[in-house]
Amino acid sequence: MKTKKPTFDTLYINVRIASMRAGGPDYGLIEDGVMGVTDGRLSFVGSRADYIETHGNAPMDAHAEGTVHDCGGKLALPGFIDCHTHLIFGGNRAREFEMRLSGKSYEEIARAGGGIMSTVTATREATQEDLVKTALPRLKAMTSMGVTTVEIKSGYGLTLDDELKMLRAAIQLESMTGITVLTTLLAAHAIPPEFKDNADGYIDYICAEILPAALKDDLIDAVDAFCENIAFSPEQVRRLFAFSKAEGLDLKLHAEQLSDQGGTELAAEFGALSADHLEYLSERGVEAMAGAGMTAVLLPGAFYTLKETKLPPISALRAAKVPMALATDFNPGSSPVQNIQLIANMGCLLFGLTPEEAIQGITLHAAKALGIDAAKGSLEVGKDADFCLFDAAHPAELIYWTGGIPPTDVIIQGKTLAL
Repeated sequence: MKTKKPTFDTLYINVRIASMRAGGPDYGLIEDGVMGVTDGRLSFVGSRADYIETHGNAPMDAHAEGTVHDCGGKLALPGFIDCHTHLIFGGNRAREFEMRLSGKSYEEIARAGGGIMSTVTATREATQEDLVKTALPRLKAMTSMGVTTVEIKSGYGLTLDDELKMLRAAIQLESMTGITVLTTLLAAHAIPPEFKDNADGYIDYICAEILPAALKDDLIDAVDAFCENIAFSPEQVRRLFAFSKAEGLDLKLHAEQLSDQGGTELAAEFGALSADHLEYLSERGVEAMAGAGMTAVLLPGAFYTLKETKLPPISALRAAKVPMALATDFNPGSSPVQNIQLIANMGCLLFGLTPEEAIQGITLHAAKALGIDAAKGSLEVGKDADFCLFDAAHPAELIYWTGGIPPTDVIIQGKTLAL
C-alpha cells in the first residue's frame, strides 16, 4: 500500500500571524492562523476557517499531512532582515568610544588616523579563521533576536586579498549557521594608506583588481560606497557605479550621513536598491528616491552612538511613499549594536516612526532594500518559510519593550534553528 504524500511538510496551527504583507492593514494580522510549509516555502497562510474551507477539515485532524505544531497562540512574524551590517572586522574601538564621549567628533577621529583605518589595520592582521571566529557569536546574537537574513559588507581590508578574505568569511558564516547571508563589496569605504592623496587611483584599483576578482569567485551580491567629504566624491562613486552596473551588480550607497553630497540623487540615477543613513537628505534626494523606486535605509544606531542631532527627513520620505527600512549598521566604530529589535525601538523613539513602520522596516522594507522581497520579508504563499514565534499578543510589544523580546523559535526555510 502506497503512503499518501503529505500536502504539507509541516503545519503550524493556533498561531497569531503578523504577515506584514504589502498593503495589509494592522500588520497584516490573522487571528487563529495556520501556516503550511512545503519544500522550505510557505504553501498556506490564513485563518483556521480559511484552512477548513480549502482543505475540508481542521489542521489538528490532518495527521496525514505532515508534522503539526500547535503554537499555543504565539505570535508569528517574518524573520527579521538586517539589511546593512559591517559584521566582519578585527579588533574593536572602545578607546575611540571614550574619545567621542570626551568631545571628539567622528570626523576629527577619522582625520587623525583613527576611525575606519584602525579597524582596517586589525582586520588585515587577522586570518579568515580569526574573522569567522569573532563574527560567529555576533551573528548568533543577532539570530537570537529574530534575524534570519543578514547583509554583510566588506570594507575593512581595502586590498585585494583582505577584501576577498572578508567576503569569504561572510560566506563561510552562512554555511556554518544556515542563516541567509548576502555579501556587499564596500572596498570604497575609506582611502587606504597605500593610496594616500590618490582616491582616484584607488577607485581605479577597485575596478581593475578587487571587483573583477570578487566576481570571478562569485563572492558578492552588490556594490556599495561611502559618498562623503571624508571618503569618496560623487564623481568617484559615479565611476565605480558605472563599472559595477555594467557587470550587472546591484548598487547601494552610504549617503548624506554627515553632509549633503548629492549621493542619493547619483544612486537614483543608477537605479540603486537603496541609499543608507540620509540624515542630510535633501528634498531633491527624496524626490529622486521616489522616482527610482529606491528604499531609504535608516540607521538610528549610528545616529545614537555618534550623538547626532540632524534627523533624516522622515515626514518627507513618508509623504513621497519611499519605503523606509531599518538596520543595525553593526560595526565597531559608529554603531556597535547587534540587536535589531532595539534598532526598531530607536526608529520609533529617535526618528518618529510608528511601531508598524518599524516592523515593516526590519521585514518587508528591509527585504526590498536588498532586492529579495519576492522571496522574503512577509508571510505569504510562495515565499521562503522564514519566521519567528514570540510569546507576545501583538507586534507592538516587540517595540514597546526596550531591547525587544527574544523569539522562542526561529525557522529558516522551514527548518528550526537551535538557539
